[in-house]
Amino acid sequence: MSLFNQSKKAYLMLANGQVFEGKSLGAEGTVIGEVVFTTGLTGYQETLTDPSYYGQIVTQTFPLIGNYGVNHEDNESAKSYVSGYIVREGCDVPSNFRCEGNIRDFLSENNIVGICNIDTRKLTRIIRETGVMNGVITTEDVYSKKDELLEKVRVFEVKNAVKSVTNSDILTYTDENPKYRVMLFDFGYKRNIRQELVKRGCEVIVVPADTTAVKVKELSPDGIMFSNGPGNPAENVEIIENIKEIQKLGISIFGICLGHQLMALANGGKTEKLKYGHRGANQPVIDLESGLTYVTSQNHGYAVIGESIPAEVGHVSHINANDKTCEGIRYTAVNAFTVQFHPEAHGGPLDTAYLFDEFVKTMEREVK
Repeated sequence: MSLFNQSKKAYLMLANGQVFEGKSLGAEGTVIGEVVFTTGLTGYQETLTDPSYYGQIVTQTFPLIGNYGVNHEDNESAKSYVSGYIVREGCDVPSNFRCEGNIRDFLSENNIVGICNIDTRKLTRIIRETGVMNGVITTEDVYSKKDELLEKVRVFEVKNAVKSVTNSDILTYTDENPKYRVMLFDFGYKRNIRQELVKRGCEVIVVPADTTAVKVKELSPDGIMFSNGPGNPAENVEIIENIKEIQKLGISIFGICLGHQLMALANGGKTEKLKYGHRGANQPVIDLESGLTYVTSQNHGYAVIGESIPAEVGHVSHINANDKTCEGIRYTAVNAFTVQFHPEAHGGPLDTAYLFDEFVKTMEREVK
């Protein structure tokens, strides 16, 4: 018999009052967050350790999670930032040569409250039709506290997201004989961004999210990477002001996900919240210059409004093939390009890893 079937009862309640009854998966307790879904067939460990999911209760649409276990190498950060976790079926007997443990123990060790054995297909359809909404997962009797919990759920907001995930220290990572120095702004970065840069001969200096132009000039990088991260991009007023000054230094800039959004806001653009966001490893993106369509990994609830980018500043370079939202910007007024998707894609497709090579080439030209 599955250990999950022997677990304590757990409940998921949405802000509309709808309750799903299932089994506890991971830690016991009560957590509130924004309920979202991701469509990746693999990469659940990367999802759980991606800081971009801060404040969110993540639903996996793929029905079986945990079948290849977990390991220390695939973590995208030092801990998990998800508020809660929802799966249809959890596998307690994983099989993989890299496996070091199972999903149930991983969730418990990281104090993540989860629920399994619910109809995730039904839940996903609700989110798609009505949009993302807040919810609560609890291992207590939800019915006895329904009104109290609903009040808390309905007023919940994801706030101070970047401040909650960024590191306050300056850390340096390098391989032998690096050719370039890249300053990686930690808005909640995924480790594989750093690893992709190191692999290409870069010394990577990871700096706090609120690092100023003065500090950038002092460290004298060849390139700047604005990372992914969680929350509403417009909330980061101080960071946006810093970016306005940083881009004046003329240093090559590459932005990913939240970094893409913040760069747009710093240049007069606007962002909007999507109905249910783009989360998964199968998002099609069209490169408007080449006409090619790439399969990309994405995780975002906000998007840049392409039409809001002033013509004298830059232009939209990529769009989502499904809803035509902005997926990339090429700047002409400053030395920068940004994308909404994840070219490091760990786990996910490697179609757009070439963008790291392009970033290195921009630094190569500057160094020469």
